[in-house]
Amino acid sequence: MADLDTAGRKPTRDSTPLVLVHIDSGVATITLNRPGARNALSRAVIHGLWDAVAAAGEDPDVGAVVLTGADPAFCAGVDLKEVSGEVPPSAAPRDAGHGPERDGNGLFRFFPLIDKPVIGAINGVALTGGLEVALQCTFLVASERALFGDTHTRLGIMPGGGSTVLMAQSIGLRRAIEVSLTGNFLSADEALRLGLVNHVVAHEDLLPFARRLAADIIDNDQPSVRRLLRHYRDMANAASLDEAHLIEGMMAETWRPGTSHVADRRADVMARGRAQT
Repeated sequence: MADLDTAGRKPTRDSTPLVLVHIDSGVATITLNRPGARNALSRAVIHGLWDAVAAAGEDPDVGAVVLTGADPAFCAGVDLKEVSGEVPPSAAPRDAGHGPERDGNGLFRFFPLIDKPVIGAINGVALTGGLEVALQCTFLVASERALFGDTHTRLGIMPGGGSTVLMAQSIGLRRAIEVSLTGNFLSADEALRLGLVNHVVAHEDLLPFARRLAADIIDNDQPSVRRLLRHYRDMANAASLDEAHLIEGMMAETWRPGTSHVADRRADVMARGRAQT
């Protein structure tokens, strides 16, 4: 299927879509497409990212999303020239509820929370705001060329897109403090060792690998996938281990949709299990 921009149009020779969407076999691959600026997050890019993820969430033919950047970077962060006023805004601000904004819990969401997994395929640097975009993904796969960094203290600004909370959740509080206070970068291998990413693969294998993971998810019972994804989000907000167990128990006791498909899916489940062992 051909690449589309976030309005569903094919790019023309004279246009350069800032966010590309490619849908194939139920996987929506969303690409930040401003490589000359290392995919820096101008207002127009953020709006395009928001719209693309929202559309994937609403598309019944999409079961999972892969989010990446046009080489050589994933995302270098917020466009500082635009923020500082050196260049005019790339897009008009949007009304509340229609685009990127601070959530009720205080987190600035670069893309909406949808009921499908968003797999971050980190192909290069993911810095500051770009790191926060990555952290807002469901989980991450990294190219061997990936670098991760939180440079808020270098710039003299404070984070608001979840870097302190989501990074501490991923790699532990003390490690997160070190990354934020030093501004030092993590290599792909360091990110894997610390638990920030799930896999590190050769650069040319990044998108095929991420799409295979997405396909594995799509192959499962979709109501179950979406309910379990919501459960993991609820569990992350639990105040204690006992509360987390209670949330899981309530989910198990009240779950109904999908149970009638066990017999239909049994042969496929067993075949896939044998193939993996």
